[in-house]
Amino acid sequence: MVLFDRIPMPVAVCDPYGDVRLVNAAFALEWGTTAGRLKGRAILDLFAPVDAAQVDRIAQALKARRRSRYTVAVAWHGGDGVRRQGELIVDTVGETANRAPDLLVTVRVLDAAVVSARTPSATAPPHPQEARILALLAAGATTARAARETGLTTDGVTYHLRQLSRRWGASNRTELVARAYAEGVLAAGVWPPRLATPVNTHDADGTDT
Repeated sequence: MVLFDRIPMPVAVCDPYGDVRLVNAAFALEWGTTAGRLKGRAILDLFAPVDAAQVDRIAQALKARRRSRYTVAVAWHGGDGVRRQGELIVDTVGETANRAPDLLVTVRVLDAAVVSARTPSATAPPHPQEARILALLAAGATTARAARETGLTTDGVTYHLRQLSRRWGASNRTELVARAYAEGVLAAGVWPPRLATPVNTHDADGTDT
């Protein structure tokens, strides 16, 4: 236990369902609290995944008894209220024939300069693909329909919405749509909803979508 507490990086041991069993001093310090107060908390309540699909893939791999090291990109507000980005590095430990493995979770905090370079400004307008998704949501589209209309997967649509929610500080899709009208992204007083300024979207390879 003494050695565990001396590890300089934030480390937690979680049960197979991701609930915290034990954390070291660095982990507790990251949250500005004591280790005992974090016991029993869900690790994904503390660290929000940037891409939910990463978590789903890990869950499926663990269910299939595939053992490896997994990485999840996350964001969180620490005990000082400062927003951080980083990675959860997940290793499986203590597996037996009759018992699912515990999870050893190490937190890697990205350097502030790296976060600044990778994180768009909170006032940044939506990317073209995000703007198209907003127009579809304003018209009542489901995630599945938005995916079909934009040529993305449902995970891709969810990813764009999470990114936009973080930048705009929106807690749900209704707030995102309201903000889109307030920012002039969607044309006011028009039905069906449409973009105030037409945009062209491109895939990563540069082809139109």
